[in-house]
Amino acid sequence: MTVDRMLIRIAGLMVFFTVVLAVFHSLHWLWLTGFVGANLVQASFSGFCPLVKVLKKMGLKSGAAFD
Repeated sequence: MTVDRMLIRIAGLMVFFTVVLAVFHSLHWLWLTGFVGANLVQASFSGFCPLVKVLKKMGLKSGAAFD
């Protein structure tokens, strides 16, 4: 498992679960969905993502996107 694949997996799960929570609990969960999306967009421009640092410290190997 590489950092890139784990990042995509975690972001996808966050979006999925926050949308489910917004439907069944409160629309305020969509703020977290927006934050995840905004962070993905800024990471595509800057190449910096805080989760990548955490995943690298956990011992995952870098993929092509976050060398």
